[in-house]
Amino acid sequence: MRGVKLVKTPFFSTLKITTVILIQITAEIEENNMPLTLTLTEGVLPAGSENTAVERITEAMLKWHGLTGNKVMTPNITAMVHIQPKGTTFSGGKPFAGAWVEWKTPSFAFADREVQRGFFQEATEIIHELSGGKQPRDNIYVNVVHTPDGAW
Repeated sequence: MRGVKLVKTPFFSTLKITTVILIQITAEIEENNMPLTLTLTEGVLPAGSENTAVERITEAMLKWHGLTGNKVMTPNITAMVHIQPKGTTFSGGKPFAGAWVEWKTPSFAFADREVQRGFFQEATEIIHELSGGKQPRDNIYVNVVHTPDGAW
């Protein structure tokens, strides 16, 4: 780089790595999306609040990745909601009421343990709050499936 002096400090190195990751996300997102699947047992959330859940979970994902307001990333997060009839969701082979938040992302998303913990806690709180406090946090599951590059 002509006329630019690079100063190596821990902060600069971190900033540089973060910039590279964001550039990679932006480049790959242009042709792909990162789908969110929200699966709920009927009655876990009041009817009609699913849209709010998806919006808030999407906002949380962007926030935990430092991408709030990103005009490339935001429209490329897609979502689908599955409402399962009571009696068709199970724990230990027995019917129960559950909520599942699942992302399919490239390996560089949710790669940091702090991001995982923070997002998982926030997503759990979103579902618990929208349920009116009725859905036990222990029956709210959050996971991320990393897919091969280009297949997400």
